[in-house]
Amino acid sequence: MITEARIQPNFESLLEKRAFEKMRREAFDYIARGAGSEATMQENLFAFSRWKIRPRVLRNVAHIDMTSTLFKLKLPTPLFFAPIGVQRIAHPDGELATARAAEKVNVPLIVSSASSYSMEEIANELGNSPRWFQLYCSLEETVTKSLVERAEANGYSAIVITVDTPVLGIRETDARNQYSPLEEGDGCGNYLGDPAFLSLLDHSPEEDRKAALQKQIDIIDQPGLDWNALKKVREMTSLPILLKGILHPEDAKLALENNMDGIIISNHGGRQLDHCIASLDALPDIKNIVQDRIPILLDSGIRTGVDVFKALALGADAVLLGRPLIYGLAANGTEGVINVVHKILHELEISMALAGVRTIQEINSDLLFKRER
Repeated sequence: MITEARIQPNFESLLEKRAFEKMRREAFDYIARGAGSEATMQENLFAFSRWKIRPRVLRNVAHIDMTSTLFKLKLPTPLFFAPIGVQRIAHPDGELATARAAEKVNVPLIVSSASSYSMEEIANELGNSPRWFQLYCSLEETVTKSLVERAEANGYSAIVITVDTPVLGIRETDARNQYSPLEEGDGCGNYLGDPAFLSLLDHSPEEDRKAALQKQIDIIDQPGLDWNALKKVREMTSLPILLKGILHPEDAKLALENNMDGIIISNHGGRQLDHCIASLDALPDIKNIVQDRIPILLDSGIRTGVDVFKALALGADAVLLGRPLIYGLAANGTEGVINVVHKILHELEISMALAGVRTIQEINSDLLFKRER
């Protein structure tokens, strides 16, 4: 039996507390909580704590350069905004507010298939800022193809396929709250105006919104997704394709063999498989397999600039920011997201200087020491 103490929020930061105060309890729980016993979510954070920085000194760190390059795109920092759907549950402007922040801080935004607003509306807020599109391969291939074509038409320069959701993880808090943002229509921005999706409906969303939302839930994922199915997506686009949700080195090998263009190591922020390996712990073995043949990004557990430093030192080419962005969004909209990014970048810059490195390229595993449990 779940006790009252068990379900009380355990705030990691003042920012998280502010988000809690601004959001519906059910919505906050949806963002903040993890799968099952939440062991994976906690392991993500603990994995970072086990690695300690072993600094170099007398290295002339008067100038710190945080620029990096990915797919021939020069970026001012190694940060990306993770693909988080249903952002309207945190703030009325949802992904539109996040996009404005991404444009101002020049950090690429990965837009979720389950966004509250359409990829076209979000692109309008991004201007010329870089953007990728996260794809849930639909049970209906025509919808997958339509989403990819729309992404291409709206300046999205890569496709991120999430591969760790063949089924939804056990999320006890959501079940207890009887809460689903998809059922409430907060993640339908890319579907209710999509021509391929609309062709599947007996009635328009205006005539029967409940049925339209249920159809989205029914087809958003493809439980039978496998490497052969990915070949069809490869045929749909010439854009780079990255797989998000890789944790096993054998799957990294298969990604290379199947001509994928990048890997995002992720356990879905601890929201899918309970007692799963931490993303950071999966990184070294995958880096050993991939070497530098394709980019490796890391998602899940990034909270500070020090975390970014450790991920880069262990072999990530860039990292994705997740929950902190949503907490910032809930706390103060666009400005809240900007403040989160500025804080993390400041922490990264100071960490680099104190560790004795001047560029992102100089960050390596020699600067880390692992403390065993």
